[in-house]
Amino acid sequence: MSQFLESLKNRRSFYALGRDVKLSQEEITELIKDTVKNSPTAFNAQSPRAVILFGAAHEKLWNIVEEALKPLTPAEAFANTQEKLAGFRNAYGTVLFFKETDTVKNLQEQFALYADNFPDWAEQSNGIATANTWTALTTAGLGANLQHYNPVIDDAVAKEWNIPANWQLRSQLVFGSKEAEANEKEFLADDERFRVFN
Repeated sequence: MSQFLESLKNRRSFYALGRDVKLSQEEITELIKDTVKNSPTAFNAQSPRAVILFGAAHEKLWNIVEEALKPLTPAEAFANTQEKLAGFRNAYGTVLFFKETDTVKNLQEQFALYADNFPDWAEQSNGIATANTWTALTTAGLGANLQHYNPVIDDAVAKEWNIPANWQLRSQLVFGSKEAEANEKEFLADDERFRVFN
């Protein structure tokens, strides 16, 4: 139990990321695949999807984000945006997490009593797969942070990597070598978050 909790505690948002990674791309890919496969989903729907980007593909993603944000960002603030995106671009890779929507629709049709819940359960499944992958990468010695530039980049991402129309982009997990420590984390008081009854 303590080893599991240590892994959770060590999973933090690392923003200073680099490319001094000891694992091979194949090892990282297998780690991500195994983690997503073994993350639970409601009704065993297996709706989370992942696209793993390394090298030029990883850099291309952050170029796409920059191009998408430029017309949406005030000119005086764009230099700060570019600096932030350069930090992501300097990382080793990115995992794009998607929700496969046809599975959700099929389950809604099969189980009408729970139809309203399946979209929420799919989001929960996606969150579990994402958090587990983040923790797995951390346990392997990498740093990561989670971004949400969807839906601004959805169309360009779909076009660039031929993403099926029934895959809905949900998040972008940036990963690489830890080049600086994570910020200190603050917690709410337990009595604000937990209730226990016998």
